[in-house]
Amino acid sequence: MPKSATVRIDQTRCIGSGQCVLAAPDVFDQSDDDGLGLVLISEPPAELLPGVRDAVDRCPAGVVSLEE
Repeated sequence: MPKSATVRIDQTRCIGSGQCVLAAPDVFDQSDDDGLGLVLISEPPAELLPGVRDAVDRCPAGVVSLEE
């Protein structure tokens, strides 16, 4: 059985650019209150991981992480 991957956003440093949502809309969203990134699926299935990796690369604040 493959090991799961965990997605996180450091909300204390998030700037709300929305790049994570553009890269992986099934995994990320933005808060209606403050625009900060939210993780919808903290342990996404393998087929969503390429988008998550793209979100990690795109984040201008460097606050999206993927632990595999």
